[in-house]
Amino acid sequence: MHPGEIRSVYFIGICGTGMASLAAMFKQRGYRVEGSDENVYPPMSTFLQEQQIPIHHGFHARHLQPHPDLVIIGNAMTRGNPEVEYVLNEKLYYTSLPAALCDFFIRGRYSCVVTGTHGKTTTASMLAWVLQNAGKQPGFFIGGIPENFGRGYQLGEGRIFVVEGDEYDSAFFDKGAKFLHYLPDLVIINNVEYDHADIYADLEEIKTAFHRLIRIVPGNGYIVANYDDETVRELLNTAYSRLCFFGRHPEAEWRYENVVHSESETQFDVLHRGEKVARLSIRLAGEHNIRNALAVFAAGTMLGVPQQELLDGLKTFRGVRRRLTRIGEIGQILVLDDFAHHATAVRETIRAVRQRYPYRRLWAIFEPRTASAKRKVFESQYYRAFDEADQVILAPLHRPDKVPEPERLSVQRVVEQIRKRGIQAQVLEPGEGMLRFLCENAKAGDIFLFMSNGNFSDMPGLFWKELNHKRAES
Repeated sequence: MHPGEIRSVYFIGICGTGMASLAAMFKQRGYRVEGSDENVYPPMSTFLQEQQIPIHHGFHARHLQPHPDLVIIGNAMTRGNPEVEYVLNEKLYYTSLPAALCDFFIRGRYSCVVTGTHGKTTTASMLAWVLQNAGKQPGFFIGGIPENFGRGYQLGEGRIFVVEGDEYDSAFFDKGAKFLHYLPDLVIINNVEYDHADIYADLEEIKTAFHRLIRIVPGNGYIVANYDDETVRELLNTAYSRLCFFGRHPEAEWRYENVVHSESETQFDVLHRGEKVARLSIRLAGEHNIRNALAVFAAGTMLGVPQQELLDGLKTFRGVRRRLTRIGEIGQILVLDDFAHHATAVRETIRAVRQRYPYRRLWAIFEPRTASAKRKVFESQYYRAFDEADQVILAPLHRPDKVPEPERLSVQRVVEQIRKRGIQAQVLEPGEGMLRFLCENAKAGDIFLFMSNGNFSDMPGLFWKELNHKRAES
């Protein structure tokens, strides 16, 4: 069926963040949209209600009667789901989220795909904001909430579409990486390491996915890549597109140096082929965000954004929700919330906070929640990930039953190894016990950094409320 013949679209698994955003985009384009899910609760349920998109609670074949023109099946859906089975039996037209995004919103536009194991949400958001700030009116689809926009998508009237390129699989019927659907004209590759242990057996399989992406970038397209990452350099030994490297390495085309960290900003010089071209200031903390900004500076230059507008856009970029989000500070106690869910992300997030606040006591509080974070294969990487923290608290594995016992990470063993490195560490269950311990031990000047890709039993919010309550009582 041609996209022009589609009038009604049905989403199976509509309450996923990406699915809800895509549903809203279809609705904004004038399609009749509805969907179903079994986990219907805020914020996604509220968001969909605001978009006036009907939601069916639970899965049942009757929800698909009369037949919609197109069914989009979320990648969390599997065979055995009543609606999936009905779609297959009735031979309804169906597709995946990334394929639908491509066919209805990307095709015909200049596609900028931001990839990498880490940093792609922030970098894609940065690029979208720089283009918006320069009057380019980009479309975008991002797996987070850029603070400058307040939502993770925009149709946009301009020719450029920015998409966060996830290497996760597309659907039960399409096990290829999502980013292979996005018709890339310009690709940013931040870094590549082993992740998504539930679908990739090892780093070699991850590299294969990126190889496939690299091979579909057209000859007149660009690949903007991190020269500091050895795996990225290896992947780009053979490329048919125009290459542009960024990083700290002397051989990178775009480089940064003379970094100054402060509590309010990070400043650094931008060099192009050895010549200083600008002094850049960003609100974000950490070396990883310097590289993210440098990638956007290089990509923006290729997209024709004037240098002053690049500088202005990056300076006014406010970050992404749950990426070192400042919950608040009271009584000289600072509470931060972050999405970090991989040992490398944990290490870089802690390091960023330490660079910004070098003399304050830093609490790193981490919940292993993702399929990768809970696996033994990554365990040793956590032993050193907390080196720049002063106090470490690890929560027990979230839903350990999702990982076979022989493959599970041992939180207790990680804590023991952290203690051997001279850092105080312990395991605490999220809830009243953890909250009481934190409140009893908090001192003026402390920083509490919560890290989880889930809601962490609302520990950041509960701790913040308790601090405010104690402050009001005193």
